Amino acid sequence: MTTATVKNPSQLVNQSSGALEYYTPKVWTDAAREVMGSIELDPASSLAANLIVMAEQFYSREDDGLSKEWKANTLWMNHPFHRGEKACPKDRSKCKKKACEKRGYHIDEDIPNNLDWVEKLIGEYQSGNVKEAICITFANTSETWFRKLLPYPQCYPNGRVQYYKPDGTIDNNVTKGSCITYLGPNLDKFNAVFKHLGTVKVSM
Repeated sequence: MTTATVKNPSQLVNQSSGALEYYTPKVWTDAAREVMGSIELDPASSLAANLIVMAEQFYSREDDGLSKEWKANTLWMNHPFHRGEKACPKDRSKCKKKACEKRGYHIDEDIPNNLDWVEKLIGEYQSGNVKEAICITFANTSETWFRKLLPYPQCYPNGRVQYYKPDGTIDNNVTKGSCITYLGPNLDKFNAVFKHLGTVKVSM
């Protein structure tokens, strides 16, 4: 994918990280593994990201994990954050999107939004395909996609999570807090592990 000039990277981290890759710090994936015992599947990953996550199986952008059936006892997800965007017309002269003007290129495929990923995760869990899952997202409490996660146990970290960039450096431009959500039966284990990393909310 063509790389556009980014004037304010924090806006990509907060709203459009589908355009850039950001990887979760190891402390969070290690905690997830401690709760679930393993990470069998990461549906939104890459070779570089999996050096940290160490999932037994992962889907990359090329695999289009959102289109696949997720079957795993344990799953970790840090999906590419994006508001979503429809593909540009094949006749580029008919494309009037300001997003294309801003980034300097067009897109040939739809970009999934945050709700697409969250609903997919919840659906696979509720269907029984996924037995346990932990996902990390931004704590956008007023957004529809985030409210879908509110009924589940969550951890609000002490301080902002600073994500890794593909070159291995930390991005210090994150301007929002994150949230870790747990889908599974082991509430006591989730609380015991994550209470040392933040404030835990467990559904009653």
